[in-house]
Amino acid sequence: MTAPVAIKRLPFTQVDAFADRPFAGNPAAVIPLDGWLDDATLHAIAAENNVSETAFLVPQAAGDADYELRWFTPTAEVALCGHATLASGHVVLSADPSSDRVRFRTRKAGLLEVARDGAGYRLALPAWTPAARPLPGIVAALGVAATETLWRDGGYAVVVVADEAAVRACRPDQRALAAEGELLIIVTAPGDDTAIVTRAFTPAFGIDEDPVTGAAHAVVVPYWARRLGEDRFTAFQASARGGRLTCALEGDRVVLGGTCVTVIEGIFLLG
Repeated sequence: MTAPVAIKRLPFTQVDAFADRPFAGNPAAVIPLDGWLDDATLHAIAAENNVSETAFLVPQAAGDADYELRWFTPTAEVALCGHATLASGHVVLSADPSSDRVRFRTRKAGLLEVARDGAGYRLALPAWTPAARPLPGIVAALGVAATETLWRDGGYAVVVVADEAAVRACRPDQRALAAEGELLIIVTAPGDDTAIVTRAFTPAFGIDEDPVTGAAHAVVVPYWARRLGEDRFTAFQASARGGRLTCALEGDRVVLGGTCVTVIEGIFLLG
């Protein structure tokens, strides 16, 4: 007789990050683990969740971080995900009211921190400054009139357009964008009621348009800080769900401010 399969019960929280109400901002699933599962299982869980990112946390017994953190889209592991880091900080700090900050060790983005800030949080990411580079294939796939194009190694493409109306009017050819490779493709401009406005497209990662993207702002904030002559300003990501952020360039860190809303709490059953 076959022995019954042991079922793992994994705590599961879904959070709308950079949101002040449910169904806004960017959803992320957060799953704490006692130790790492194999990569195939992590990929399968993220595909099952089918949100922009699933974040997995493993406690760190020593060193400069409280947890190790990894992020998966429905199709791939990514080097940096800001909104799922913010969501992870929200989950950890909501469970421990005595703590005012949490640090995460990541595999490709170094040490990241989420700290309480009034009713919201401050998320510290690396400042990844882009440099000018022609991107004709990407501009053509976006169907926009670019005023400037920039690139950051690691797969971050920035296309600057004239104004917020041009950002909102962008209707990309997602198949053509996906053919450019595993990139985070950012369209950005001065905003109407915020300093800057962005949209972000990641079709090669299984997400045509990402609702609110911390990693995109890790790249565009250094650019806009130089162009605006200011190291603190506001931003809006003009996706269908939308999200507002505060942005600051602090040395080699981009610090983003935002709030989170927990929308689902439960157990992920893993056979």
